Amino acid sequence: MKTGVLVMAYGTPTTPGDVEAYYTRIRHGRAPTAELLADLTRRYNAIGGTSPLAQRTADQVAGIAAALEEVEPDQFDVRFGSKYEPPLLEEAAGSFRAEGFTRVIGLVLAPHSSSMSTDQYMSRARDALGHGVELVEIGAWWEFPGFLELVAQRVNEVLAMVPEERLATTEVIFSAHSLPSKILELGDTYPEQLRESARRAAEIARVERWDVAWQSAGRTADPWIGPDILEVIRTKYTEGVTDIVSCPIGFVADHLEVLFDIDIEAQGIASQVGVNLVRTASLNADPRFVSILANVVRAAA
Repeated sequence: MKTGVLVMAYGTPTTPGDVEAYYTRIRHGRAPTAELLADLTRRYNAIGGTSPLAQRTADQVAGIAAALEEVEPDQFDVRFGSKYEPPLLEEAAGSFRAEGFTRVIGLVLAPHSSSMSTDQYMSRARDALGHGVELVEIGAWWEFPGFLELVAQRVNEVLAMVPEERLATTEVIFSAHSLPSKILELGDTYPEQLRESARRAAEIARVERWDVAWQSAGRTADPWIGPDILEVIRTKYTEGVTDIVSCPIGFVADHLEVLFDIDIEAQGIASQVGVNLVRTASLNADPRFVSILANVVRAAA
């Protein structure tokens, strides 16, 4: 019997017509207000109507499957399940159970772990698999060999484009998706993981001037972890920074939080205050990246 591999990600609307249903699932069955729906639709329209995340994720999953097959033929069965958009992770997990799998490895396409993000994926997968199927949970994998080296390479590729005379006033800003501040009361290590992964990536890239910021906070009344990257950009300008290398280290593919929140919204603030902002290229289905993920799976197995 092969070992199942359940690769999980957030998901994205497939067509503009799917946005409302997608938003309703995110809101746990509560339909968004007209204002909230219009705002999300506006952001999707700004990047072309839909996000490329579905295709990017499919390519990553196919890449992981191919990399595993190459090194360990016929040992793994890789399937994808989304948190908020079909195919839902429960469907993928259920298919493993229905076909008699006894062991499934769970991998979330997010390098850092948190009680309100990756842990929720695993909880849902565990419930869907039920008794009799072992779920091997992969937690944070940002420390796995190769990942930070790849991030550092992306950083250096952008730094190479900055004029030499401005390098001394250039700063790298590593960012990840913000979460509600209440996770801190639970002792969640998510913020510490971001800062440590940023520190190590900066060290590998030989970058001395760097910082961390948070982005894409939810539109809720509850406070979210900060500082927000938009405020950080303004602050860096007052500190004499001329160039910012934006490295969204918490994201592994192009999607709304990168293409809109960084490339449009953050870029707009940077232009407004007079800072040159350039983002590192997303990892997407880079063969080196999917090979790292395949090795993460093999280590868990």
